[in-house]
Amino acid sequence: MTTQGISQALELSSLPPGTQIGSWCVRELRGLGTYGAVYRAERVGAQGSDSFALKLARHPLDPRFEREAELLSRLSHPNVPRLQDRGLWAHPSGPIPFIVMDWVDGSSLYSWGHSRTLTSRQVLRVLAQAAHALAATHAAHGLHRDFKGHNLLVRSGDFHLALIDFGSASFLGAPPLTDEVLPPGTPPYRSPEAVLFQWRFWQQRGVHYTPGPADDVYALGVTAYRLVTGVYPPAQVKLKAAPGEAPLPTPAQVPAEHLVTISPRLAKLIRQMLSKKPSSRGSAAQLARALEQAAESAGPEADQPITLRPRPASVPQAQPPSLSLSSHRQGMGLAAAAGLAASLLLQGAWFLWRQPSHGRGDSPPGLARDGTEADAGTSGLAKDALPSNDSTPNPEAGTTRIGLDVPKKPLPGQAKPPCMKREVELNGGCWGLLRDALPPCEGRNYEWRGACYYPVLAPVRPETSEKP
Repeated sequence: MTTQGISQALELSSLPPGTQIGSWCVRELRGLGTYGAVYRAERVGAQGSDSFALKLARHPLDPRFEREAELLSRLSHPNVPRLQDRGLWAHPSGPIPFIVMDWVDGSSLYSWGHSRTLTSRQVLRVLAQAAHALAATHAAHGLHRDFKGHNLLVRSGDFHLALIDFGSASFLGAPPLTDEVLPPGTPPYRSPEAVLFQWRFWQQRGVHYTPGPADDVYALGVTAYRLVTGVYPPAQVKLKAAPGEAPLPTPAQVPAEHLVTISPRLAKLIRQMLSKKPSSRGSAAQLARALEQAAESAGPEADQPITLRPRPASVPQAQPPSLSLSSHRQGMGLAAAAGLAASLLLQGAWFLWRQPSHGRGDSPPGLARDGTEADAGTSGLAKDALPSNDSTPNPEAGTTRIGLDVPKKPLPGQAKPPCMKREVELNGGCWGLLRDALPPCEGRNYEWRGACYYPVLAPVRPETSEKP
């Protein structure tokens, strides 16, 4: 991105209160991503009344916004914010797309769960709402494609849930906006069939994975697993090391009920959603009904607090269990690079260079070598399409972290030259450039001559004879 482009993006993500965009008056910034910024806004002439979420592109004529607005216009569901307006804002750099939606008060699903002692019945009820929102999206011939706990907001008073951020969504007949093997999304939530397809065809131009409702349902299962356990589920695909490389360990398959005390009905539904076979997962509508029925008919065990079980020896990736489930949910430890690479490459469920943190959306970089600007958020749009009380970025405050310099030798498991298109060779390793990031580079990104980079992992060959 040029210096002018960066300056423009920064300007559009730090508009002063009172800025008028169409019929809307900006009040405060509440969410920020690579391609979009979310503001709390009010109708012009009705200041002090109802608030709305105004999502503004950071680049002129960004086609993602038109696609998101079109899908939202087809949805009318209590668990999906209503589209109020869309249009183009006249700006010196060109017309800037914007969309306006209902304001949703609430915390992200993971923060909501972290702040209280959950029961299986509570989890069943909120997951049923999430499944209903997915079912409505699928009924409109749409796919969310970035379903995760950070894109679900829960009101603290009545536990009402809203599915937000359709920035990576698509619908039947929508033109593709990227030319990568996989569509936009967040690595830990990708289905086994998507990951297997990626690692089979990442070198072939013009080959694209076609997602379906089963991919969204699998992401719902990942969300449920992480909500109750605090960690991502183990990978679903076996890999073997490339010739000359050390063997990669295969993560153990650990059902959620082996980690925490949850009701049998909830455990069974989580296993179903995470089925390796797409047809075994069921539709979002079927799961919504099953989750509701389980919440209504489950016995007293569903009202018991969800607590940690002793950590089985077959799950070495995370830190030893702490004294409480609440502190366990705050974060996961990282394994050694070589051992963790297997799980990362299989399903993307663990990030090698960045540890998940409480109160934030997943953040870049994901390290899949598919040529994308790997983003653990929505691969493009604002991390939260609607504001969340637990995630209010302050663009002026910046970060106090000291950036990591690019090491003099490749990192363990890192891809080596020849590097692919849009990768950069630095000190004998292949790196991806974070175009919209400037030093100090946050997380575990690396700094090189005034820019931020993430390491690209070398591919390994899948050990399976199944078709994608």
